[in-house]
Amino acid sequence: MAVKSRFTRIPKVHDLIMAGVPTEAIATYAALADHANNKTGLCWPRMETLARRLSRSPRTIQRHLHLLKEKGLVEFVERRRDGRGRFGSYLYRVLHVVAAATARGGGAKKGRATTGQGGRVAPNRGRTRRQEGTPLPPKEDPKRGYGWLFGQEAPPGAQEEHDRQVAERREREARRRVGGFEWLFGHEGPENG
Repeated sequence: MAVKSRFTRIPKVHDLIMAGVPTEAIATYAALADHANNKTGLCWPRMETLARRLSRSPRTIQRHLHLLKEKGLVEFVERRRDGRGRFGSYLYRVLHVVAAATARGGGAKKGRATTGQGGRVAPNRGRTRRQEGTPLPPKEDPKRGYGWLFGQEAPPGAQEEHDRQVAERREREARRRVGGFEWLFGHEGPENG
């Protein structure tokens, strides 16, 4: 298959992820945009064609397309019929392509950041979130409590302290599980059960 000399612009991967598009659906979006007209955003590839190109099943492609539709990136315009009157592929509109073509046609205002192709860059303010669970460097010795991993002897009383903490944790968990079910175990708690 010959590669077209023109390319289709799609949003940055980061922006798609921040919009809630799963990473596995981004390839489907890019493949659909490859088929789209660069001015109207219209295209009508068969799901089997997209599936073959992306090494996915047609059902997976269908799920991705519906997800992209829910996220407002793709519009299902109509269901096309083949030469015999049977339903064939859908007519899709890749909405970002239409917006980019409109922005290119009007030209970007002077002083505005662009993608280098004349279209405006979407503002990125407030769209990034701090990643939860990002590890920070330890404030204390990372080997503390793991001396046995490094061939060191455990300090005296360490095993007893560990056993005490495990027993406390188990007791708390038992009380939490019984909470609200005291009537079932009697009024004393889990010891009766």
